[in-house]
Amino acid sequence: MQFGIFTVSDITEDPTTGRTPSEGEKIRNTSTLAKHAEDVGLDVFALGEHHNPPFWSSSPTTTLAYIAAQTERLVLSTATTLITTNDPVKIAEDFAMLQHVSGGRTDLMLGRGNTGPVYPWFGQDIRQGLPLAIENYALLHKLWREDVVDWEGKFRTPLQGFTSTPRPLDDVPPFVWHGSIRTPEIAEQAAYYGDGFFANNIFWPSEHYQRLITLYRQRFAHYGHGTPEQAIVGLGGQVFMRANSQDAVREFRPYFDNAPVYGHGPSMEDFTEMTPLTVGSPQQVIDRYAGMRDLFGDYQRQLFLMDHAGLPLKTVLEQLDILGGEVVPVLRRELAQNRPAEVPDAPTHASLVAAKYGDQAPRQTVPNPNRGDNLSGPSPYRDTPVQAGSSFGAAATRTGA
Repeated sequence: MQFGIFTVSDITEDPTTGRTPSEGEKIRNTSTLAKHAEDVGLDVFALGEHHNPPFWSSSPTTTLAYIAAQTERLVLSTATTLITTNDPVKIAEDFAMLQHVSGGRTDLMLGRGNTGPVYPWFGQDIRQGLPLAIENYALLHKLWREDVVDWEGKFRTPLQGFTSTPRPLDDVPPFVWHGSIRTPEIAEQAAYYGDGFFANNIFWPSEHYQRLITLYRQRFAHYGHGTPEQAIVGLGGQVFMRANSQDAVREFRPYFDNAPVYGHGPSMEDFTEMTPLTVGSPQQVIDRYAGMRDLFGDYQRQLFLMDHAGLPLKTVLEQLDILGGEVVPVLRRELAQNRPAEVPDAPTHASLVAAKYGDQAPRQTVPNPNRGDNLSGPSPYRDTPVQAGSSFGAAATRTGA
């Protein structure tokens, strides 16, 4: 399993001091958190996407590329990339580039987001959210797997003889997670492509996410990708810890009570009863999250939300120390016990390359002389033979897996 943290990039007043950090400070703090996550032994750092205050992360790939240059093994992901309002061509280009500069330590989570006004800001209609998600991902999937793409859909201008550059690292696209809080159609989409399904697992009772994950597993098998138990599942989570549980409750309460998302609603006690939020000792967190396998089956990725609700950097770094030093090592052991051999590990670039190429060297794309107009004909790459009689703009003979 992979363990890590994710951030939604909120800038929130600390209710205990009345201080609100600047955008620049939060951006710098996020890089500090990512590097510390690697230092304490975590596997994944994931960054959300927002285009409105009080959030700062409008360009996750820029931030993740900066973090990639300062880390060595951390998998860099998103939580979420907006498949509805981003152009699939730009997503294809940006994440292939991030693959290259990070040495393959890249995947992404696609979602529709939770900010309605973002749709008209980018020229889209929120009433078309699901059709946009379906069509845009179909194009993104194709762009990463075919050297030359002809495309016509409902929501963007057609493409003729288009090549997205750079090609994915080793001609292996980044692994995709489809994230959802409540939408069965997204679970269906993940299953159709054999991609991962990430359940937010923060705001709703476990029964809600059980239904989504069960649907995804069943449909994953229906589409011939493996057994339901072999489906690739990720979960979110939310914790606050101190050695003494009473200290954790006392310290976190003002942050919970004033948080923009759930503050001034249910009590912290009721919320922790209804959702996976766990405020207490490291052992309480271990017990709660070791039990996730009983609820959802064996899964591949567990991410925790740590830096939210105005918590200061010093406190979040202390939380990472506890998570990496006391909690995750025990969870790794507990969740590895009696794990069936057929349950796959979390996908990585290395595992995807091995699955595609075996012992052979992976493809390295070398372009032919460039005319500069990206109208490349049968193929712009030297390792792709041109079929006799092929016409300008036809699909390449080598399309990849």
